[in-house]
Amino acid sequence: MEEKTTEEKQNAREHLANERTLLAWVRTSIGIMAFGFVVVKFSLFVKQLSLMLDKSGTVPIQQGYSAMIGVLLVALGAIIVLLAYVKYKRTEKQLNSESFKSSSTLILLLTVTILIISIVLILYLIENTIR
Repeated sequence: MEEKTTEEKQNAREHLANERTLLAWVRTSIGIMAFGFVVVKFSLFVKQLSLMLDKSGTVPIQQGYSAMIGVLLVALGAIIVLLAYVKYKRTEKQLNSESFKSSSTLILLLTVTILIISIVLILYLIENTIR
């Protein structure tokens, strides 16, 4: 049995690190999609509750954006997993050609998107708690 060279071991480590990074992005996207699903389900629960209470004339039905926000979060999770796969394949190609160039575009895109969604959710929650 042939002993692997240090360079071959390093190459294997780089590819394995690339796969771990992909899996981390997949976990992130699943978490975002799960959060979106919870937001949609909670929105449906609140809508059902308000319909039930409205029959007695106590609570007016309010149209909220939480269902739309939940769907957007699920869509964001799906987009992230797609972009993560593209980044994985690009990095794999660069590693194979030994011309790796670091890029943080996906991280920046995710950070800005989550920040915007967080601000929108905060404003939405403030608006609904003041009423």
